[in-house]
Amino acid sequence: MMNKPPIDELVKKTGNKYVLSILAAKRAKEIEATRREELASADRKAISIALDEIYNGEISFKGTAE
Repeated sequence: MMNKPPIDELVKKTGNKYVLSILAAKRAKEIEATRREELASADRKAISIALDEIYNGEISFKGTAE
């Protein structure tokens, strides 16, 4: 099974796998909440949509350098 977008590319965009997982999980929860409010059907899983948004640069975050 091929991952689309590739995980290694997603990690490059976020800096590390931990930031990627937290960012994707938070965005997926937002997508699911919106779907419930709109009573929309789910053609794709929320996590897939969130990962695509991260890959395409539609999601941004501020990291802290400590």
